[in-house]
Amino acid sequence: MTVNGHTNGAAERPKTGIKVIVVGAGFGGLGAAIECHRQGHDVEIYEAFPELKTLGDIISFGPNAGRIFYRWSNGEVVRRMRPLSIDLRKYGFNIHKYDTGEIVINQKTPQYAEDAPNFNGHRGELHEVVFNYARDDLKIPIHLGHKIQTYFEDDKQSGIVLEDGRRVSSTLERKIAADVVIASDGVRSKARKSVLGYEDKPKSSGYAVWRAWFPNKDMLADPETAHFCNNGDTFNGWIGPDMHFLFSTIKNGSDCCWVLTHPDEHDIDESWSFPGKLSEVKQALKEWDPMCTRIISKTPEDMLVDWKLVYRDPLPTWVSPSGRILLLGDSAHPFLPTSAQGATQALEDGVVIAVCLRRGGKENVPTSVRAHEKIRYDRVRQTQKTGESTRDMWHKTNWDEVKKNPEIIQFPRQEWIFDFDAEKNAEEIYDNVVKEILAA
Repeated sequence: MTVNGHTNGAAERPKTGIKVIVVGAGFGGLGAAIECHRQGHDVEIYEAFPELKTLGDIISFGPNAGRIFYRWSNGEVVRRMRPLSIDLRKYGFNIHKYDTGEIVINQKTPQYAEDAPNFNGHRGELHEVVFNYARDDLKIPIHLGHKIQTYFEDDKQSGIVLEDGRRVSSTLERKIAADVVIASDGVRSKARKSVLGYEDKPKSSGYAVWRAWFPNKDMLADPETAHFCNNGDTFNGWIGPDMHFLFSTIKNGSDCCWVLTHPDEHDIDESWSFPGKLSEVKQALKEWDPMCTRIISKTPEDMLVDWKLVYRDPLPTWVSPSGRILLLGDSAHPFLPTSAQGATQALEDGVVIAVCLRRGGKENVPTSVRAHEKIRYDRVRQTQKTGESTRDMWHKTNWDEVKKNPEIIQFPRQEWIFDFDAEKNAEEIYDNVVKEILAA
């Protein structure tokens, strides 16, 4: 069944005969696989990690992602994600001045449509919902513990070569071919070399975040901080010179999480995730509202991560020379956390490539892959920029101007991002985009 140019969650498209390999079982890879399954393709996932672990802290999905989730089994996935997510319809977002702690403005949380919900929750818990849906509900094969040695392609096919690091099962050869490979394995994807023809190294964005997720026990024991947990879900942000501190309580106040974005020029050649040190966080916040340090002091140090924000120059292309390997999500376009759109844009990528492959058919895979890039490229670049503009707006705040108009410090909620329907858009413009590609 098709509604307004796109399939509803219950519909299954006829089989296309297109074989798709997805590398990486993060949100982008799982989303791409689920969407390829919905559009009738034969899809399998290969993931380097040997087992699923519910790691991480808070992640945000805007209503443009909620619209995608809602189509999966007619809202079933949304119903599973809702109890794991923060509900700020009553509380909103309190934005504080960094030094005095005064609440400059309470930004109300809009009521989103049922078929385009908004989610903020623990990355690992929400990921587990999507992973289990793909594996258990849809029966998409997910091969864990399989690292990629290299990618290959020619005019007829593409594929992956698995490392020998662990014993490959008798049913699985090291070299696996498909019609198209979707590389959704992050900023260090080996597919980037296949696409670009050279190694491009990530570099520091000039910023890092300390981040933590922990139970409310010590928060409740302190009368000064207990109110954050006794009032259900809350969201507070302190905005200051070149830094911002965001603190949430979630699951009716039982869990606490915070992130502190700050300048950092650390060398990221080898790694960009380290154990965090509470002493360094407290030093960074010593001139700030004492409430920030009070919250920080409740954090178990083993729950603290020091995460360097990686930046890459915009890639000239996400598509390999023969058009059968595609970079998706962070592999193609890493986002800053202040965009609150990184994972959502990866989901949109998955929707669009699945639609394009179906519309083009098995004989036209390279054209479909290039159409995907043309449909996605400008929107992704514009959305990426919002991460930088929001960070700069907060870090260079003119407090005299804020006094006159507190609304200028609110977190931007752009309609052009949130109201977008990636599936509907791809269905509507695919034919014209292909005409442009073939005419070039």
